[in-house]
Amino acid sequence: MKNIINRIYQNQSIIYRVFLFVMVVFSIVYFFPTGGKFKYEFQKGTPWQYKNLLAPFDFSIQKNADEILREKSELIKNSNIYYEYNEDIEQEVLQDFSNIYKKTIKEKGLSKDVDTAASKTIASSLIAHLYDKGFVDTSVKKDVLPNRKVRIRKNQVVREIFFKDMITSDEILPLINTTLQNQEDYAYKRILTNVLTEVLVPNVFYDEKYTNKDLEELFRSISYTKGKVSTKELIIARGDIVEGKKLEVLNSLREESQSQIWTQKNYRWIVTGYLILVSLAMGMLMLFLYLDRKEIFENNTHITFIFLNILLMVFLETFIIKQQEAYLYVVPLCILPIVIKTFFDARVAMFSYLLTVIMLGFVVLNSFEFIYLQTIAGFVTILTVSDIHKRGNLFISIIKITIVYMLTYLAFYIIHEGGIDQIKSSYFILFALNGVLSFLAVFLIWLYEKLFGLVSDITLLELSNTNSLLLRELNEKAPGTFQHSMQVANLAEAAANEINANVMLVRTGALYHDIGKILNPFYFTENQSTNVNPHNELSPKDSARIIIGHTLEGIELAKKHRLPDRIIDFIRTHHGTSLVYYFYKQELEQNPDIVDSNDFRYPGPLPFSKETSILMMCDAAEAASKSLSNPTAIAIDELIERIIEKQKSDGQFLNANITLKEIESIKKVIKKKLKNIYHVRIQYPE
Repeated sequence: MKNIINRIYQNQSIIYRVFLFVMVVFSIVYFFPTGGKFKYEFQKGTPWQYKNLLAPFDFSIQKNADEILREKSELIKNSNIYYEYNEDIEQEVLQDFSNIYKKTIKEKGLSKDVDTAASKTIASSLIAHLYDKGFVDTSVKKDVLPNRKVRIRKNQVVREIFFKDMITSDEILPLINTTLQNQEDYAYKRILTNVLTEVLVPNVFYDEKYTNKDLEELFRSISYTKGKVSTKELIIARGDIVEGKKLEVLNSLREESQSQIWTQKNYRWIVTGYLILVSLAMGMLMLFLYLDRKEIFENNTHITFIFLNILLMVFLETFIIKQQEAYLYVVPLCILPIVIKTFFDARVAMFSYLLTVIMLGFVVLNSFEFIYLQTIAGFVTILTVSDIHKRGNLFISIIKITIVYMLTYLAFYIIHEGGIDQIKSSYFILFALNGVLSFLAVFLIWLYEKLFGLVSDITLLELSNTNSLLLRELNEKAPGTFQHSMQVANLAEAAANEINANVMLVRTGALYHDIGKILNPFYFTENQSTNVNPHNELSPKDSARIIIGHTLEGIELAKKHRLPDRIIDFIRTHHGTSLVYYFYKQELEQNPDIVDSNDFRYPGPLPFSKETSILMMCDAAEAASKSLSNPTAIAIDELIERIIEKQKSDGQFLNANITLKEIESIKKVIKKKLKNIYHVRIQYPE
């Protein structure tokens, strides 16, 4: 049991990767829509590339969505519209009229004689006429044509009348004026008009319940098929163009086949097929990382980050497909290569993106069109998105990506339809929205930096600002070290440019590599402004301990200020396992028999990347160049050769993926830069 636990502990990293792989594969398959995949791939306007296709079984030809929509529109146009008649309103209005009319006469101080039977007769006659014809409420249903018949429901008795025969609110005032035209007294006429206008309310209302019920009955009568295909009947011959009725029959066959394939009996087999395909795709990604990006493969955090992003894109795309397939292209898949390229490199980004697009091709209808369009957009993303820390770069790149989306879609549409007469502008809106959503990459980059401890160029640019808290403190407490760090950063930047290393990373690492000297600045010669050297009071071993300690103190200081691990790596490795040679030689002179070189050796680790190797070379070269009393071109060349060859012979670059050719290129850059710094000029003969 103990041996099993030990083996698990020793192989926990491998076990985690296997577990992650299995979980991601099963999650992707789980997100896939539950439907079978039709074995033929076809598109409108293209030739049929397979052999003659005969119907494998009897099936009906399905009407397309536009045909069904047209039928529904026609039914809606001709369906019955119901209104409800309220008989109680007439009596309520008569009562309200009587009360308000009396009150108004009293308030105006007019004779009560006007409240005669004649006045009541006029009002009653008008109200009876109005409500007999029907005063319709048009606030809800306003789209009824005047010449169209509607159904009035009165006490469960339904009668049909023309809508124009009812009275609307616009006709009330003219009707009142016509009724009162023989009234000679203007004051009484105005009172009657005002009171009638106030009390008259509709008594016919739109009956939504009965109207919708009648419409649902009509919709149920719609036939969703328009013909039948018998078994062994020729559907399409090889070379025929997929269009017209052939296209309709193929679409119907695809839907029928998928519904027959995806049965409970076949469910496990189809899921097994998906699992194999997805496992192969994700396995290729793992194999690529293992062979070409070993440092990523061995870092579980990086593997988790890449898999999580792939899973996120698959989830978003399959979710949209399940909800509304018309919005397929609104998902900003190009976020995936943008984010991965930001933290790794273009090759990892492209490999991850292409495999994601291929897997999504399993679940979209026109998979060739989808894969082609997304692949072209991915190429444009990889080629154009760079230096996103520079203002406007990402904006311009996303505009290019959006334009490529639109042009590719336009090309496919022309091929399918033979022109652009009926092109749908909605797709261009979706691509524009896709471009807008792609800017979420900036937020995701920030979020991933916090979650996974990764570092982007945006963060590196912020850290390399010499007004940052830690660098400002270094400048104040150890100005000599700060100037040394600036010079090393310039050398490292030029060297990184020469061998195509990460320039922003190596420059930022160079600025922070000596921050541990903040704690004991005067024990380092570059900060000693007087002839007093505190090392004169210490033994060589104690002096070496202080010098070596600046790396450990720098690591603690960096962690305290929450610097990213990739920057802390430069602090750890910039001296590797080299000796503090000056004090080692002193100790040899004083105690030649009892010297332990490990007391004078930096603890390491060794540089493990091109960037950390560049810093080691530039740091040693810049520091040593200060010791030259006469910095001639020959002296600088010899010094740089001696220092870097010593580092090579000590095995300081054994763990780094840097070549001898790249080291030679770095030496040339350092020599050239130092000569420019010391203004070395050619000696001309007299």
